[in-house]
Amino acid sequence: MDLSNSSSTLSLGFSQLPDDSASLQRDRKQPIPLQLLEPRARSPENNGAAAAENGEDEDDSDVEEFRILGHCIKRRRESEPASSSASSCKRIPIAAADVEERRAAIRSWGNESISEADPDLFEIMEREKNRQAKGIELIASENFVCKAVMEALGSHLTNKYSEGLPGERYYGGNQYIDEIETLCQERALAAFDLDSENWGVNVQPYSCTSANFEVYTGLLLPGDRIMGLDTPSGGNTSHGCYMPDGRKVSGASIFFESLPYKVNPQTGYIDFDKLEERAMDFHPKILICGGSSYPREWDYGRFRQIADKCGAVLMCDMAQVSGLVAAKECASPFDYCDIVTSTTHKSLRGPRGGIIFYRKGAKPRKRGTPPPQGNEIEYYNFEEKINFAVFPSLQGGPHNNHISALAIALKQVATPGFKAYMQQVKKNAQALASALLRRKCRLVTGGTDNHLLLWDLRPLGLTGGNYEKVCEMCHITLNKIAIFDDNGTITPGGVRIGTPAMTTRGCLESDFEIIADLLLKAAQIASTIQRGHGKLQKAFLKGLQSNREIVELQNRVEAFASQFAMPGFDF
Repeated sequence: MDLSNSSSTLSLGFSQLPDDSASLQRDRKQPIPLQLLEPRARSPENNGAAAAENGEDEDDSDVEEFRILGHCIKRRRESEPASSSASSCKRIPIAAADVEERRAAIRSWGNESISEADPDLFEIMEREKNRQAKGIELIASENFVCKAVMEALGSHLTNKYSEGLPGERYYGGNQYIDEIETLCQERALAAFDLDSENWGVNVQPYSCTSANFEVYTGLLLPGDRIMGLDTPSGGNTSHGCYMPDGRKVSGASIFFESLPYKVNPQTGYIDFDKLEERAMDFHPKILICGGSSYPREWDYGRFRQIADKCGAVLMCDMAQVSGLVAAKECASPFDYCDIVTSTTHKSLRGPRGGIIFYRKGAKPRKRGTPPPQGNEIEYYNFEEKINFAVFPSLQGGPHNNHISALAIALKQVATPGFKAYMQQVKKNAQALASALLRRKCRLVTGGTDNHLLLWDLRPLGLTGGNYEKVCEMCHITLNKIAIFDDNGTITPGGVRIGTPAMTTRGCLESDFEIIADLLLKAAQIASTIQRGHGKLQKAFLKGLQSNREIVELQNRVEAFASQFAMPGFDF
């Protein structure tokens, strides 16, 4: 568009005011005056407009420039009233007393202890501390953390937002958070004796259930198939779980199609022949080994053979045995599996959370195949998919206080002291199993290879739920489990017992002999109440009220437990 020969008067929406205007300089000799967008009244203080038109110099700080269609327009800045300008630049002095008052307001809520800030909550927390110290903790998935882990969990690191991975954050100010997470990753690999060239790790999952679902999300599409140990057989609900009526229980079964494998109901061991048969029919994309209530060693080599045969990725959830794996006190899934997940708070004695290990680098050549040439080399592609599933797909910012606490725990895992601890955990589990067997108790699989055992209460006529409640009232904590009948039907007829927590407090084999007596006494009390009130829970719970035998056993339990120190706090 050629504006130089236009015969019209170009105003661009402005009215022509010859006395107070800016000139649009063009090739034409006659300038076209344009009114400024925001006209201002002429005042004595800014009389320089005429001087500007005559080409006189102006103070550049008083001039604004606009460009319209490539041409420059100048105008003076609007001047503010003197009083307004002065007030905007003037620094208002703040009295020292006012500053101290503000600081005191911060201290009044920001530096109070829990007992001061919330006495009601503090009282409940103290009762829980007392329960932990005076009770016998036998839940296999619980443990006690050290003071350093507690300090990290309650530290200032909870203040920082750090979405993303080290060096790839969505927020600034993460240079030290990056150092902490990188240190935690390095210690995780070292704890399990893994080479960073062949294994990667993500330490951000909030739990092992989260970690498992993040693996599925990263590697699968909705509706793809997974296969894990049946929950009544000792599997975890995060591996897929359905109610007997077909209702889907876990997200793994809601978003993916799951088919379980089971234990042999007569032996309690995994039935690998039926597992292989099912896997070849079902063709899962991920085959899962590991569970919550399996007292025997896992045959990872056999799982690897089945996974290769049906074309599945082999994943292990080692949440229960991760401490044993790190201490080399049981078989390692890292020798066979593609992906390994775990909690961090069970036998590892760390904070509550999850972790994902994944293979990376070149895939090994399968037996009987010729060596690869050139571009035929296959590489694992888990890293990017899993990390993206963790964030941004399923999680937000990582819990930096947890990651720092995990780094502390993993440093301890790599010490000889931790190996000695895990050896004692196994010895205590075997001592407890032997003591119960000598007292004619029935254990699923007849014993244990790890840190837990399953006590079948059906020969005593008890249900796991009623027995758990009696133990709880006596300050012994354990958890009920489902047990397979000889004919394969499921009944809640047992309890799961673990030794890590009380081993942490210093219990040895002889102490677990005493614990066996206390457990048997609780079973006798439960049988007596059940004979008088029946198995139905409502009637059974009524029989627990004001029971003299329960009070006596509770006193014995508290006297026994109080002999042992509690890590992290005094009582």
